[in-house]
Amino acid sequence: MNPRKPLRPLLALAAVVSLTGTAFALAPAGQAATPDPIGLNAPYEYLGWGNPQSPTAVMSATGVKQFTLAFMLSDGGCNPKWDGSRALTGGSDQSAINSIRAAGGDVVISFGGWSGNKLGEKCSSASALAGAYQKVINAYKLKAIDIDIEDTEVASATVRQRVVDALKIVKNDNPGIREYVTFGTTPTGPDAAGVDLIKKGAKAGLALDGWTIMPFDFGGHSGSMGSVTVTAADGLKKAVASAYGYDSATAYRHIGISSMNGKTDESDETVSVADFTTIADYAKAHHLARFTFWSVNRDRQCPSGTPAGDACSGIGQAPYAFTKIVAGYHG
Repeated sequence: MNPRKPLRPLLALAAVVSLTGTAFALAPAGQAATPDPIGLNAPYEYLGWGNPQSPTAVMSATGVKQFTLAFMLSDGGCNPKWDGSRALTGGSDQSAINSIRAAGGDVVISFGGWSGNKLGEKCSSASALAGAYQKVINAYKLKAIDIDIEDTEVASATVRQRVVDALKIVKNDNPGIREYVTFGTTPTGPDAAGVDLIKKGAKAGLALDGWTIMPFDFGGHSGSMGSVTVTAADGLKKAVASAYGYDSATAYRHIGISSMNGKTDESDETVSVADFTTIADYAKAHHLARFTFWSVNRDRQCPSGTPAGDACSGIGQAPYAFTKIVAGYHG
């Protein structure tokens, strides 16, 4: 995500995904339903911020089965902790994950983000960084990871290479694991750092499952947020196709969108339910690898007189309007 300003927590974000395959896609009559891919439709929820809803209550109200839980950061060294301070296991975060799984769902754990101590910077080598990711994978028996790389982490060519190399190690050491990388974008596609990150992945032979953009906080754009998101995602598709030599259909299946609901950090940006439906329709038409948003915490209308913030969207909406749309995405 892009926690630059008050609407997004000034901590950090990237993701480790763990899902047990309990979310099922609708199947034609006479065919058995198949599990949704891990991380396909897991909206973000931050349990340390924004008056978080009970994950199991959200599951019951929306049908969503997957969550991306934020954030896993560095404790100041090459060691992962929740928000950089809470123990990796044994606390309220693990209790929440246990409750989600007991209710038939599973989680994505998010690493990185805009601020805070990032493992990509604090770990001095790709092998050490892979070890930090692996520690979380082992702790929660994860089946996928998604690294949200932003700010100083994405700005450094050295760190971009380190993250790519670490992800390749993790991919090799964990057969079948799904990996996602999440980063910012311009209105027309990834910026120079994002394009370089994709090129580094291709050159390294990293078989990433989904390169995911965050199409908001543009710093200026024209058109609706639905239309500009489609343009940005098409730019991402072109960058991935060029770097990997994929045809268009294959490239679309290796990209993702992580939107933001309601009013964003920019005064000229509002993602309406109609915009979000446009984005969902685009994802369905092209079978994107991932469709998510920031965040469940904000997926509700603000009380009268309260501006958009960490716990509400700032627009008129039904409760969980955005989460329900994500829950209906099956690739």
